[in-house]
Amino acid sequence: MQEDFHYYATYCAAFLSGFSHEESMGICYSAQFVDYCSRTILEKIKAPKNAATTQLQLEMMDARVDILGLQDITRIWSSFHFLPKDLYAKKEKRSKRYMSKYRLICGPNGDLVVKTVENAKDKSLQHIGIAMHVLADTWAHANFAGTPSLVINNVDNEFYEYIEKDGKEIERKVKFRHNPSAADDLEQGLYTNSLYQGNENSIMNLGHGRAGHFPDYSFAKYRYLPAWGDYDVIIKDNPHDYERAFAQMVRAMKFLNGTMFGFDKNMYDESVLEKYGDRIREIICKRQLIANDDWKQFGQELSGCEIESFDIKKYQDEYINAGKDEKGDTFIGKFIEGALSQKGMVTNEIYESGSKLAGFSKVVNKEKGLGL
Repeated sequence: MQEDFHYYATYCAAFLSGFSHEESMGICYSAQFVDYCSRTILEKIKAPKNAATTQLQLEMMDARVDILGLQDITRIWSSFHFLPKDLYAKKEKRSKRYMSKYRLICGPNGDLVVKTVENAKDKSLQHIGIAMHVLADTWAHANFAGTPSLVINNVDNEFYEYIEKDGKEIERKVKFRHNPSAADDLEQGLYTNSLYQGNENSIMNLGHGRAGHFPDYSFAKYRYLPAWGDYDVIIKDNPHDYERAFAQMVRAMKFLNGTMFGFDKNMYDESVLEKYGDRIREIICKRQLIANDDWKQFGQELSGCEIESFDIKKYQDEYINAGKDEKGDTFIGKFIEGALSQKGMVTNEIYESGSKLAGFSKVVNKEKGLGL
């Protein structure tokens, strides 16, 4: 997903769940900051670099792909962007090495998304925002894994999107190119993806890189042949999934603010769709590169308040100028605490499943001091 959903749609979901305007702003800022909190920024403000929730392109270019480097990449991307759906999934006649990657495939309504939401209960607004980012991405990033892997994340050239023409839904072949500086062309169906690399652990094979930015568009409905599925056809319906993601965020945040009791898999706030479903579907289904303006307008109509634009520098000075013992009480300090908690939880769950792909968590090796 991108800023339109992580920031503006998350604001709408937070407000509809019962949070105030100010609280909703803190939640949606944190949800969006997950896509920006890199080691580069953390180093700049002299914050702990192991709290990174993403990696910049320049950082990825220098990333190591030995075992330690791969573990570092997997800890970040599986914890915050490609939450594994089933760490104990089974597939016949596959090696242990293959299965350790197969079990990292992202998807909604897995046990880890419940643990992610529960882990944010009675915590800061920042921690709630992080959890909402992770939850939302389980829908957008489904069928891809947060670890570099050609045998899992590659897609075949038979990649088609469904578009409307003359009132009918038709298929159109998606054309991929490797030109990071060029914007996706929705009219021509031309999208940028990562360069094919035959090396299993190439950084080009991380997440949905082989499908480019396409899976992050809310309007996208497509069929393709994923490598992990033995190149059998999968149809991905983002409009349906993004609607589910929104309703699930509202339900999760009602649990987090105490409005409703308990949160489990397949729990959605259907009432919000009954009241606002047409408006939400209109925004989600509109073919555009980013839907910031539409979600912002909807959010401001809901609350009657101005939703300020995301500013990556907004809270940096507060953290930099705070004393050593005061940094934990700053906005970024609370975000860091939430990020470390989420990363530690997911890393530990992956380790407990028998996989070493994310390394060792603080929880598992607390006495030995093997941190994140």
